[in-house]
Amino acid sequence: MSRALITGASAGLGREFARTLAAEGNDVVLVARSADRLEELAAELAPTGVNIEVLAADLGNETDLARVASRLRATDDPVTLLVNNAGFGLGQDFVGGTLERELEGLNVMVRAVLVLCHAAAPAMRGRGFGSIINVSSMTALTAQGTYSAHKAWARTFTEGLAAELAGTGVTATVVTPGLIRTEFHERSEVDSSQWPDFVFAQPRQVVDEALTAARRGRVIVTPTRLYKAASALAKFAPRALVRKIAGPGLSGRNG
Repeated sequence: MSRALITGASAGLGREFARTLAAEGNDVVLVARSADRLEELAAELAPTGVNIEVLAADLGNETDLARVASRLRATDDPVTLLVNNAGFGLGQDFVGGTLERELEGLNVMVRAVLVLCHAAAPAMRGRGFGSIINVSSMTALTAQGTYSAHKAWARTFTEGLAAELAGTGVTATVVTPGLIRTEFHERSEVDSSQWPDFVFAQPRQVVDEALTAARRGRVIVTPTRLYKAASALAKFAPRALVRKIAGPGLSGRNG
């Protein structure tokens, strides 16, 4: 049995990671801002019989982030899998948007990932085993503003971390999903009905592929055949074309 700490566990992909890992018999540490939603999830997972910790924390807050990092360093009941999943759509253009919102996104999707990996990796390396999964996005290959930039950072950072950890018994994997059927789009004020059903992956499929990749020591995984093909096209397409078809203003946001 292992113990997984999952950020952004109260909804969407994070909630599915928690459900899947608990069903497999792994203890879980649930991290998100909403204590109420975490307690609700803990109650749902209770019948699995695993140990469930609820750690309410806003990863954009330095004090809260430090508490989560401290949990990752703990030698009692150590965390053997870190899933950095917390994130959100900014819901604004960079030009004309608020700086406060931009910094909030940077803190949650970049700074928090760095801080938590910096806490987890040495602890795992000292024990000689462990895994880190960082959730990026297909948008890492596009040019849709700062969200794309944050996710591109997560991808590149994870590749470097994986290389540094090679041979230590600790792995780092970055998952780059495309569109997923979660509440992400609603929260980001994006009308998901504009896209056909076949382009959406189910959360469980993304989680299963991410966990399989991590257990096999793979560094990059793009779930579903559709997005594997799209990823290959985006890598080799001229950047001018990428900016035209997947640049700012083309994210599907309302308004």
